[in-house]
Amino acid sequence: MPYLIRKANFSDLNPLVEMARISFLEAFTEGNKIENVNAYLEEAFTEEQFSEEMENPASLFFLLEVDGELAGYAKVNFVPAQTDLNDNSSLEVARLYLLNKYIGQGLGKVLLNHTINFAKLNRKKYLWLGVWEKNIRAIKFYEKHGLSIFSSHPFPFGDEIQTDFLMRIDF
Repeated sequence: MPYLIRKANFSDLNPLVEMARISFLEAFTEGNKIENVNAYLEEAFTEEQFSEEMENPASLFFLLEVDGELAGYAKVNFVPAQTDLNDNSSLEVARLYLLNKYIGQGLGKVLLNHTINFAKLNRKKYLWLGVWEKNIRAIKFYEKHGLSIFSSHPFPFGDEIQTDFLMRIDF
């Protein structure tokens, strides 16, 4: 399957936000109250929020295109944009999403490997991310690709406090 991974720019903002919202809904509607899903979408998945994140020099978005169509994306954070650790020897994968129709085709691995290689190119010692404790499919995916759980943190989601596992891979 022909694919391309490239760094996002501001001309990608509208299609990126649209795809990000769909992929988030696909990933998190099941098992969550719809009010909480919608509240989080309106907080974290807006053009204004993505624009702010794109303007941050410590954050980068990588877009995955398949046959010219946006299929997924990853957002990585250097210090000081990292959400938890703020460790200069690490790179955080703040988001890694694929649209459902592309899951199971090896593209998640491609996108994850891109972030790992990017971390190595930037001489980081490890890559880490947070994943919802109830997202078993994602946890197994990350474990299959060498990441392991090392901690957890609370994650405010609407009117709930959920738990995210923190996972990492060392180089």
